[in-house]
Amino acid sequence: MPSGYREAKQGIYRGFLIFLLCSRIELSISPEWSLVMNETRRSELLMPAGSLEKLKAAILYGADAVYMGTPDLSLRVKSQMTLEDVVEGITYAHNRGKKVYLTLNLFSHNKDIDKLPAYVETVRSVKPDGLIVADPGVFSMVKSAAPELELHISTQANVCSWQSVKFWEGLGAKLCVLAREVSFEELKEIREKCPNIKLETFIHGSMCMTYSGRCLLSNFLSERGANQGACANSCRWKYKVHMKIKDGTLKELHLSEENMELFEFFLEEECRPGELMPIEEDDRGSYILNSKDLNLMPRLDKLLAIGVDSLKVEGRGKSIYYAALTARAYRMAIDDWYNDPKSFDPMFYMAELNTIPNRGYTLAFHDGRLTNYGHSYEMNWNFASYEYAAIIKTVESEAFIIEVKNKLVAGDVLEFVSPTRRDIMLLRIYEFIDAASGRTNEVVQPSEKPVIRLPFSLFDHETLDELINDFPAQTIIRKEKALTDEQWNQIKLDFEAGKLELGDGQEKHYLDKRENLITALEDNQNTRAPKTRRFGLEGCCGKGCNGCLMFWHEPKYAKARALLARKKPGVMLERNMREDLIEG
Repeated sequence: MPSGYREAKQGIYRGFLIFLLCSRIELSISPEWSLVMNETRRSELLMPAGSLEKLKAAILYGADAVYMGTPDLSLRVKSQMTLEDVVEGITYAHNRGKKVYLTLNLFSHNKDIDKLPAYVETVRSVKPDGLIVADPGVFSMVKSAAPELELHISTQANVCSWQSVKFWEGLGAKLCVLAREVSFEELKEIREKCPNIKLETFIHGSMCMTYSGRCLLSNFLSERGANQGACANSCRWKYKVHMKIKDGTLKELHLSEENMELFEFFLEEECRPGELMPIEEDDRGSYILNSKDLNLMPRLDKLLAIGVDSLKVEGRGKSIYYAALTARAYRMAIDDWYNDPKSFDPMFYMAELNTIPNRGYTLAFHDGRLTNYGHSYEMNWNFASYEYAAIIKTVESEAFIIEVKNKLVAGDVLEFVSPTRRDIMLLRIYEFIDAASGRTNEVVQPSEKPVIRLPFSLFDHETLDELINDFPAQTIIRKEKALTDEQWNQIKLDFEAGKLELGDGQEKHYLDKRENLITALEDNQNTRAPKTRRFGLEGCCGKGCNGCLMFWHEPKYAKARALLARKKPGVMLERNMREDLIEG
């Protein structure tokens, strides 16, 4: 088909679509139409910014927009943003062509009302791209006092239907953040019936056991209001079941089908020994819910295809490591889908997300029902097989100056995660040079807040231009983390649960892995091991890292070196090839 004919046809499609939108005609979006729509309705990646440093990291690693707020009125009492930080953050983002949305999404009590006029006046002066609100009273007040501000409806408003979206649109809202409980089929219908308002949906982050922060468990146990941004995460605490014998003594009880009907039951939270809460037990058992983390990467292509305007990641209280690497994974995935939607494969990006501490991943309500695979009943740990090793503080003419975040030992392999290139730069390091004194050490402890110097001479794969341009200040450095047997079994169980959620697993494999985890928990072994072989100073892991004297000089790695030489710079050997390529 001649290219001119294709361009003319696409032009007709675009013109007809614009006519429909301008005429406010509702239409059902087919896959073909959705691709045309996305040429004018491209989804943005919206990242959390709990501090100025996290804002900069998120933008560096690919966020199109960030959301943030001060602690008093933004539902995050632990937010590290001052008003001065907000002003600086907006300036920083706008100078780089990025957007900033400010949060004012509390449900106000009387004590909050007097603060609002001064807050809104300050917000007007810094010119954010949107103000996120939930309370109808706050909405009305801001609309009257600052009509030029674009108002976004927070997830706190629990918008779950197209009728609710139209209600807020009629009041003047420009965007609605849909509740996490909205399924994809519901989202698709909302998109079809509400084409003239922007829609935002969560794609990643922590899940609440109730509608978007409405849980009262935290209020009762900690006097910390979830709906005021101070949730104590009581649903994730560790509880024990106790039985009460007729003589009044209490015993810890291992429940079975044979004994469940014989006793009264009580809960004891681990930090409150002796404070017993009576519970009732039905035939399904009683659980304080510990949801896994939301991760819609496996369904990202569907969200992009229907033209969701903003894809939101939760986590203003999480680390710079989280902000940067989550943004990086979704940035790559979104760009790849737009470049070639038919070839989209989420597995590469999922592997990247698995390097970020999590509680296991779930699709949650995306497919409709929330299954038991969306919860973790055995553990509530937040971990991964990688950890935040360091961050590049500054780039000098001949060296990186890095700030250490976790313990480093001679022989560790550092992974430099570039914000601009896809492959990971590896460095096997044998000593650490203190940036201030020049002294060398074989171990660095993070408690001392050390800053070390990494000369460019240590890197024998990359050119000077690549080092300076591809790894700027704020580049994240990670390394593999040794985990316990319990943790490795939890990761395997979570992986199998994820396959079942996607319709690509076997219940038997899931049950086997769950039994392995229970056995590991009972054994309570504290021995830790990394994912891949890490021999430190005694041997080589076979990756061909920068500066690995064993790999680059010992005869037994000759075959591996020859293969690596034929690969383009920065591409490492695949794990399943290393064993076959090592002679000796």
